[in-house]
Amino acid sequence: MKGVFKSFFTHFFTITFFMVVALAYFHPVLQGKVIFQSDIMQYTGMAKEQNDFRKSYDEEPYWTNGAFGGMPTYQLGANYPNNYIKKIDKVLRFLPRPADYLFLYFLGFYILLSCMKIDYKLAVVGALAFGFSTYLIIILGVGHNAKAHAIAYLPAILGGILLSFRKKYFWGFVLTALAMALEINANHYQMTYYFMLLVLVVGLVVLIDSIKKKALLSYFKAVGVLFMAVLLGIAVNATALMATKEYADWSTRGTSELTVNPDGSPKVSAQGLSRDYITEYSYGLAESLNLFVPRLFGGSNNEDLGTKSKAYDYLTEQGVPRSKALEFASGLPLYWGSQPIVAGPAYVGAILVFLFILGLFLVKGRTKWWLLGGVILSLMLSWGKNFGLLTDFMIDYFPLYNKFRAVSSIQIVLELCVPILGVLAIAELLNSRWSREEKLKALKLSFFICAAIGVGLLLAKGIFNFNGLNDEVYQRYFGDEVLTMIKRDREAVYINDTLRSLVFVLLTAVLLWFFIKDKIKERIMLVFLAVLICVDLVGVALRYVDQDDFVSKRRMNQPFQISNTDKQILEDTTVYRVYDTSEGLNGARTSYFHKSIGGYHAAKPAVIQDLFDYHIYRNNRQVLNMLNVKYVIQQNEEGQKVASINPEAQGNAWFVDLLLPVRTADEEIMALDSVNLDSEAVFNRSDFPLVNQFRYEVDSTSMVRLVNYQPNQLEYRSENDHEGVVVFSELYYPLGWNAYLDGKKVSHFRVNYGLRALEVPSGNHKIKFKFEPEVIARGSMITNISSILFAVILLGGGFFTFFKSRKKQREE
Repeated sequence: MKGVFKSFFTHFFTITFFMVVALAYFHPVLQGKVIFQSDIMQYTGMAKEQNDFRKSYDEEPYWTNGAFGGMPTYQLGANYPNNYIKKIDKVLRFLPRPADYLFLYFLGFYILLSCMKIDYKLAVVGALAFGFSTYLIIILGVGHNAKAHAIAYLPAILGGILLSFRKKYFWGFVLTALAMALEINANHYQMTYYFMLLVLVVGLVVLIDSIKKKALLSYFKAVGVLFMAVLLGIAVNATALMATKEYADWSTRGTSELTVNPDGSPKVSAQGLSRDYITEYSYGLAESLNLFVPRLFGGSNNEDLGTKSKAYDYLTEQGVPRSKALEFASGLPLYWGSQPIVAGPAYVGAILVFLFILGLFLVKGRTKWWLLGGVILSLMLSWGKNFGLLTDFMIDYFPLYNKFRAVSSIQIVLELCVPILGVLAIAELLNSRWSREEKLKALKLSFFICAAIGVGLLLAKGIFNFNGLNDEVYQRYFGDEVLTMIKRDREAVYINDTLRSLVFVLLTAVLLWFFIKDKIKERIMLVFLAVLICVDLVGVALRYVDQDDFVSKRRMNQPFQISNTDKQILEDTTVYRVYDTSEGLNGARTSYFHKSIGGYHAAKPAVIQDLFDYHIYRNNRQVLNMLNVKYVIQQNEEGQKVASINPEAQGNAWFVDLLLPVRTADEEIMALDSVNLDSEAVFNRSDFPLVNQFRYEVDSTSMVRLVNYQPNQLEYRSENDHEGVVVFSELYYPLGWNAYLDGKKVSHFRVNYGLRALEVPSGNHKIKFKFEPEVIARGSMITNISSILFAVILLGGGFFTFFKSRKKQREE
């Protein structure tokens, strides 16, 4: 019992320490400030209508008309019934954002190392090394919260997997199921998917080891336990997963029906994202060395060198005021790698790379091999189009790989593996099974390898020209002389950061040498090692996320300031849409104030994407009219935004006198520039074979008006002396929107490639559209049952384990 209390207090004070460190790094949160995150600002615009509806009605709409002409809110933070795992997650994320995510980084990695039976002191060092990894901090700075959230739970899942393979089946099951449930709840399936590639490597290595040791029975028993744990973790998130899958098929992540491009050329058939889109962000082969040297390739597109910049010196010499020169030097485009835009390097730390190499010499057994395999696989896949042989194979043949873009993100696998092996290397130095000579030999070899890399980079400097992808643009804007100075700045940070990494490797090697030689004690060595790692990693992380990135809560809660143009538009109290030509399809500012046909999301509705590509970008005003775009925001000659009213906008709904049948989606979308959409509509007869009347009579008194608007419910009144077809300026989404005519549920169909239409009898009628997604009801039932099952297993297994332990103690 004494050992239990000691263990409890050890973990309690460790967790408290992680809280303090997280708050210390993000200390402005203690002043009530929040970090300014560009992606969260966009999300706030996208979710404005949804959040306003919640406040007014205390319920979930599950649909918003604020963006893309209308879409489900499944990927906009929708709250689902019976989502108990989300409540657990909120308990764990009790610190102010983003300190909560940094705390989760620490906690998850500490749990992992504890599952690997690493001493708590060394586990703390490893947790700090993982949490302060530059990439993990950068994503918090730009607002990739879901990605950070998902990454934070990955170590705990790995811990559960390793427990199971160590025959700790019950606790392995519990930890894996809980961590997997939390992981899926984080709602960034790309990170989960990439992690599962590491799990495959782990499983393969352990399988080979089990065959050698003739322990296949325990292997497959562990696999069975893990399969059930993952299944349960998935099941408690059934609603979110099912809803996401449903929407994904309708979004740009699904399979397009179109077989021709906007210019009429044949469209390459593909399931998932295009190859170019997937590999747009591909790491260069040499660029991967910035894992060891942070600004080897310049760092980011927006580096702050201040007065140390060559460009600053040049500008001041040319008579530019120091304040202006300093402003320029605070945002230098130093990145010169092959990716379009980079917010910072994926620097894991010179010390951690050094320790990783040391681990390759000292660590024995299967753990080293799956860690090395995970790093190699992660690195090669992150090269994307720069290693087409592997990338093309994965896109063409590996399930679901083509559903995710930005392959460079797979480096989160090595961000996890490198510090694990580094910590295991230190654990081996503490292990008496190695002689002093063996430890010193491994230390020397690791140091010489890192030193050779660093010196080699310094000597190879002359082969680089430091030219970036966007240098032609910078040349046009700044001129040849300034661009030359920017290149000299790139060269300077290349040299300085290489020397910096070599210094940290040297200091770490000296520290470990002193420890091996018994010149310093273990505790002293670990303290100094932790300090060196933090100075290294935090020093780089602060270049990209520091206290200057924090603003008042009000600025983030209200990220967009209303303009006179917005005020002018908002004087119109009818229901309409707005199109800002400067935003196009990518930007959520308009969504914050109005109902927009644009927005900001990685998975846009495929319908609106196609309408933009095939018509709106080609100035087909009829498509804007049918989407009820009443106001178009453009820039005038002075560069100011002004709103012009579109008198041809067709309103919320209208009767048509002719339905034009086509047989394919290609014909349907192409017809929109030749059909009079005021009085005619196109429909795909292959999809709606029951529509068999094409001509209708519409007299001058016929009308349809919207009488009540909510994002998830629209009520209309129709008047027509004849039977007719009404077209609604709302996107057709077949999986949840139900039509009611005078209270009776009726079927509706799609016209004009993306809009709803309904046959209405003669006379006056009440028409209602309600968003009633069945997926929510089905998913909630599965979630509830699974959550109850998990609670029963946890309580039952916990009691069984406790009484078994007590019985064993009495027998002893």
